[in-house]
Amino acid sequence: MILVTRFVFILRCPVLEQYCCVSVQGWIASVRGGSFSSQGKHITSSCSLVAFNTDQAGGMVGLTSVNAASDGKWTVTQISCHTDLVTDMDFSPFDDYLLATCSADETVSHDKPVIVCVCVWSPLVLFHPAASELLAVASVRGLQVWDVTRDTALTGKHTPVCARFSLVFSYFTLNSGLLTVSGNGESVIDCFEVNSSEPFLSQVSHCLTDLSTRGTALVPKLALDVSCCEVLRLLQLTDNFIVPISYQVPRKDFHADLYPDTVGHTPAMTAEDWWKGENKKVLTSQRSHSWGNHWIAHKKIGPSSKFRHIQGAVLHRDTHITNLRGLHLTTPGECDGFCANGQRVAVPLAIAGGQIAVFELSQPGKLPDTALPTIQNSVNVYPFRTGDDAKIRVWQIPKGGLTETLTEPECVLRGHTEKIYSIKFHPHASGLLASSSYDLTVRLWSLGTGEEVKRLSGHQDQIFGIAWSPDGKLLATVCKDGKVRLYDPRKSTLPIQEGPGPEGHRGARVVWVCDGKYLLVSGFDSRSERQLYLFSAESLASGSVASVPADVSPSTLIPFYDPDTSVLILTGKGDTRVYTYEILPEAPYFMECSSFHSSEPHKGLCFLPKTECDVRDVEVARAIRLGKSTIEPVAFRVPRVKKEFFQDDVFPETAVWWEASLTAAAWLSGSNGQHRKISLQPKDMMPVSEAPKEVPVRKYLPSSVYLEEKTDEQKKEELLSAMVAKLGNREDPLPQASCEGVDEDEWVSEELTTHTHTPRMIHDTL
Repeated sequence: MILVTRFVFILRCPVLEQYCCVSVQGWIASVRGGSFSSQGKHITSSCSLVAFNTDQAGGMVGLTSVNAASDGKWTVTQISCHTDLVTDMDFSPFDDYLLATCSADETVSHDKPVIVCVCVWSPLVLFHPAASELLAVASVRGLQVWDVTRDTALTGKHTPVCARFSLVFSYFTLNSGLLTVSGNGESVIDCFEVNSSEPFLSQVSHCLTDLSTRGTALVPKLALDVSCCEVLRLLQLTDNFIVPISYQVPRKDFHADLYPDTVGHTPAMTAEDWWKGENKKVLTSQRSHSWGNHWIAHKKIGPSSKFRHIQGAVLHRDTHITNLRGLHLTTPGECDGFCANGQRVAVPLAIAGGQIAVFELSQPGKLPDTALPTIQNSVNVYPFRTGDDAKIRVWQIPKGGLTETLTEPECVLRGHTEKIYSIKFHPHASGLLASSSYDLTVRLWSLGTGEEVKRLSGHQDQIFGIAWSPDGKLLATVCKDGKVRLYDPRKSTLPIQEGPGPEGHRGARVVWVCDGKYLLVSGFDSRSERQLYLFSAESLASGSVASVPADVSPSTLIPFYDPDTSVLILTGKGDTRVYTYEILPEAPYFMECSSFHSSEPHKGLCFLPKTECDVRDVEVARAIRLGKSTIEPVAFRVPRVKKEFFQDDVFPETAVWWEASLTAAAWLSGSNGQHRKISLQPKDMMPVSEAPKEVPVRKYLPSSVYLEEKTDEQKKEELLSAMVAKLGNREDPLPQASCEGVDEDEWVSEELTTHTHTPRMIHDTL
């Protein structure tokens, strides 16, 4: 039996032996679906983005996110890809942000330079399901296979193909035994179960809509919402909307039979390997196990963090820097995107010469449309002090900010032979800097002398990240070769410890936590899913002591750790979600807290010194958020009832880490420094630990009152007294008795007035 209503219906599904619930979620508006006829896809989806054809001329493609923002809305943008109509598009199965498009202008475009192909009207594109960045391009002339990484065709000429197959393939989508079918311009969407024996196709749903279909796309399995037992999500492109249609199976708990292992996010081989004759399958992702464990863990009652309700909020617009133009949006994954301190923020610009804009946080407002003074390098700059020419440039920003463009750095550090992608100042020694490079070395520099003072080796591949220990004695690294290493630079140029790190090769970051007892690494697992790992600094060889999954996204989570509260805050470039955890030195190690969601993707977060926090509002951390055209302060607050008191349990004395405690020469000679600590307590606030204890107010009478024995006469008298009190004293005069009379002529005048107005009132009413 099938019960059908407007866009919400329940049907009998033989393959699942359960009732499926199909419902349309929030519609994505501001969409102008393409109306022209094409053999290719009009809409396609990755785990993060949705791309669709538009009616606008000039080869425009619309982009939006798969899921709505925290306010329940979608942001729709349009990009110009070609000079003519876009005829087909496809997302890479291994990179959510790699989109290939083709057009009648005989070009195929992706996120790298344009590939020029010998194609004619209505070409088609399709990524290989197992090989990384291998793209097939088809037209009526035939087929070519391209290696996107090299922008070259692997086939020397077109190979004839069947155009009919391409047409059918573009209209039918298959996913986990369920086949959805819809035609261009139709208002019907059918769903079939695919069987290995007769009947090979069994219809399980027949969806009738009031809107004609321009195209349909399936959201990848890894992006489905398992918490509501979603087994399939279809995106219907119409003239003005994208309608998400969710297929759900009502279950009370997790059922592994609904979520078999699905294809993962890691390619099985390279394009070159495939061309040489290799055939490999993509490893499956055991999403059923991770989803099930995640579900069960949230239902278990365990320890909770006092920061579990931490709230992130963007501060008032008066504190924003707006109208930021020409921002560099394609910085490498090794770069954090931008940097800031308590006074100013530095951001990269997409201008030749590696220019950097520096803005004073004390001067918010709208930036002028005219050019601004910048720091001008001769090459592209990534971590803001290094460039493509393997040199480190150190700049001195004048007090009050830039008033003119700087072209001459204070000093230039030379020594690396390959591009530098990570630098870290020593936490205690002034003028001591560590850098890592593609030459597989980590080097220490003295800014006072401008010379290299130490060179650390032992890495077998790209160094993803470096971090000094809180006491400044040790240096930790995480590498693409799958190792986490620990160095004591003053004693040895080789690692004193190493152990297994993240298995994924997309990128990683490392930070010290729990007073230097542990190393926290954010990276990717073998299925390219983002993970957090905790390692004991005393035994790296033993592997991680704990790990927690995050989500599926191509960007590396960049961590910030607050040693005062042991709160870890993470987000990635291009993300809209900011994760928060409290880190413990013992099990369960990770205690998840509330997340902060932004309305649009951000470039990243950079955290300010603790003295910038408003302790009166229980603000435990403040960050600078870099958006597409804005710089916005974000406050992370802990809800408290007695905010009139200083919350000394979350505001211990904090280290003044922005001040040096010794010189670089002293540290190199064997000395160690220690930061002084200051209290954040305002003079006019009392600590909550010393607040007077409130005496509890008794809300009920003592039990002796209720237990006291009373006679029947006493009870009767009390009842009568209560009734009299309610009714009042009947001997009291009535209120109207106290009214005074009027003269006789006044009665006559009043009577005439009444008769005069009454007929008029009746007439007006009629």
